Amino acid sequence: MHSSSPFVVSIVLLFSLPFIFFLGPQILPPKTLPAIPEPDEADDLALFRRATLASVAAAGGGAAVLRRRLSSPPKIAFMFLINSDIAFAPVWELFFRGHERLFNIYVHADPLAELVLPPTKSFRGRFIRAKSTQRASPTLISAARRLLAAALLDDPANAFFALISQHCIPLHSFSYVYNALISDPEVTSPAGSFHRRHRSFIQIVADDPFLHNRYIARGDNVMLPEVPFESFRMGSQFFILARRHALLVVRERRLWKKFRMPCLKKMRSSCYPEEHYFPTLLDMQDPEGCSGYTLTRVNWTDSVDGHPHTYLPGEISGDLILDLRQSNSTYSYLFARKFSPDCLKPLLAIAETFIFKD
Repeated sequence: MHSSSPFVVSIVLLFSLPFIFFLGPQILPPKTLPAIPEPDEADDLALFRRATLASVAAAGGGAAVLRRRLSSPPKIAFMFLINSDIAFAPVWELFFRGHERLFNIYVHADPLAELVLPPTKSFRGRFIRAKSTQRASPTLISAARRLLAAALLDDPANAFFALISQHCIPLHSFSYVYNALISDPEVTSPAGSFHRRHRSFIQIVADDPFLHNRYIARGDNVMLPEVPFESFRMGSQFFILARRHALLVVRERRLWKKFRMPCLKKMRSSCYPEEHYFPTLLDMQDPEGCSGYTLTRVNWTDSVDGHPHTYLPGEISGDLILDLRQSNSTYSYLFARKFSPDCLKPLLAIAETFIFKD
């Protein structure tokens, strides 16, 4: 009896192989990229609740809060999302100089990166509590939401929230950028009564040929029912949100349940959740309140591995700045990326004499 046991086991295994081969992929969990750690998610939810409650309280805080809000001019929150040194901090310092009452700075730096802090006063003390980020994961969405929450909590005068890359530069003076944003109210008439509200400047694309691959990056039908394919959108990672939209992003939970899910490893090349969550959410909630285009110029003509063209020192000139400003929308581009760190010196050479001379 015992001598036949190995033979019986072998026969059973042999006949089991076809079932394992065909049914295994359906029974075993799919191989996915790393997910957001639960402790990080819990910390973020607590932060987002505080930001939501504080913003709601500020919006309905009575006469004293209203007087304090009116005594401060509207500000732009510049939110830097970085995983290396802020190479162009000296350029931004020139951009900010003399306008201290009109802006705030917030920096989300990957805690795993070894940073050399910029030797410029505007960035001192502006680093928020951050968590690790990585490509092809929703951690980049979480980082942007942390920046928005920090800016909402910090100053009720923040009217616009501009997400900025470490490889990004301004294309105009601060006054030009500020006036372009603040003077762009949208007139609407809900229930027949007119009121004015600012638009958000975020790219929203509905017909990209790669959209379907991006949609199924987490698996077939995984995004349903919250996000049907007809509502799925693509856009630039970097944007400028009006305050009401910043609050919408921070308090949102329903779509986030889907976008926080990790992509399948085999779909890594189609996994760019940070380019989809924000345009999808805003297009579903307030399409009329969004421009549909970005004010950050990016050159995708010779992209490599998902990265846009990187400008090198030999390309820096006044003519390049003029070219980068040109757009098909109402506004000139306000910012541009992507620049290599060694572009700092030639950019500084033309900053005050050209870039900031509108």
